[in-house]
Amino acid sequence: MTTKKATVREATAKDLPILLSFEQELIRAERPFDPTIREDPVSYYDLGKLLEDNEALVVVAEVDGRIVSSGYAVKRSARHYLDHEYYSYLGFMYTHPEFRGEGINGLIMERLLEWSKQRGLEEVRLTVYEDNIPAIKAYEKVGFKKHIVEMRLV
Repeated sequence: MTTKKATVREATAKDLPILLSFEQELIRAERPFDPTIREDPVSYYDLGKLLEDNEALVVVAEVDGRIVSSGYAVKRSARHYLDHEYYSYLGFMYTHPEFRGEGINGLIMERLLEWSKQRGLEEVRLTVYEDNIPAIKAYEKVGFKKHIVEMRLV
């Protein structure tokens, strides 16, 4: 799948160094939205494990052979009271700043949603910080709607 310049493919173990750097960029970008993120070193994901997980898909987008974006989908068990047993959870959405606004995240999402649908996972969820307006707009553009608000007391 491609746009003018971007191609989306499944990530491999050889992509791990760039994926780990994307994770740190993502954490840096989200720190202003969440004062509870621990000081470095911190990691959100076990990317090596996700790459090997048959119930997950990690993808990257390349432009001229350079990895510029990432994302994953993972099958998760739903809460017992919901009308679906499993759902697809999307995460690790990162696009290098130089390539934002070019529809690359949309291509990543398209591939992850395709993978989810192939596995019968009609329910798809993700989390985003309420103040991360650019991310919310990107997700809404693909069809996501706000569903629940998590609140905290400090």
